[in-house]
Amino acid sequence: MYSIKNLPTHVGIIMDGNGRWAIKRHLPRLAGHQRGALAIKRIITAAEELGIKILTFFAFSTENWKRDKEEVYGIFDIVRNYLKSSSEELYSHNIKLCVMGDYTKLPEDLAEKITEMLEKTKDNTGLILNLAINYGARDELVRAFNLLAKEGKPEIGAEDIERTLYSSNLPDPDLIIRTSGEQRLSNFMLYQIACAELYFSKVFWPSFTKRHLKKALKNYSKRERRYGGNHK
Repeated sequence: MYSIKNLPTHVGIIMDGNGRWAIKRHLPRLAGHQRGALAIKRIITAAEELGIKILTFFAFSTENWKRDKEEVYGIFDIVRNYLKSSSEELYSHNIKLCVMGDYTKLPEDLAEKITEMLEKTKDNTGLILNLAINYGARDELVRAFNLLAKEGKPEIGAEDIERTLYSSNLPDPDLIIRTSGEQRLSNFMLYQIACAELYFSKVFWPSFTKRHLKKALKNYSKRERRYGGNHK
């Protein structure tokens, strides 16, 4: 069995292409989001098998509120059903759930379910499943600066910003994967990915499999990491 060397510890995934996947098959957009939820389960299993320690999924952005109301609340239904159906599985697989973003702005029952699962899995020591939900990097930085302003610090350093980010308990991502062929970051973890490697896949998220993940990891393993600066 081929072993991938130099695996990233933390992989962030911008799950793009659900709607286009559905439209291409003459299905409603929500069908794409439903299949996208299945892809999340598939990639979590693959990451466990391959030895990835942390997975961050960009599940719902602050910009997504601008979408059609029926689609937005349909997405919430999918997240709600995913958490309900996966609760015991996450716990039995020793997976720890973390969340980035102000999830308290979600429907009350969904926010309560997230809080319940955060508490239930907080002591798990396996794969960390980090969901970015109602998340935007600019909002995250504004929140961090406001928290620091309340502290009355005369001077703010990088360590101050980092401890007030949603991801303060996690190492920065090593690799960011975006699906669907789009090549932009869409306000995702802009501070944390300063030195991350970027990988763009043309595959729509609902069709993304372990094979595609392995391809991204193999590509990453061949790169020479450069942590800032203009190295030649």
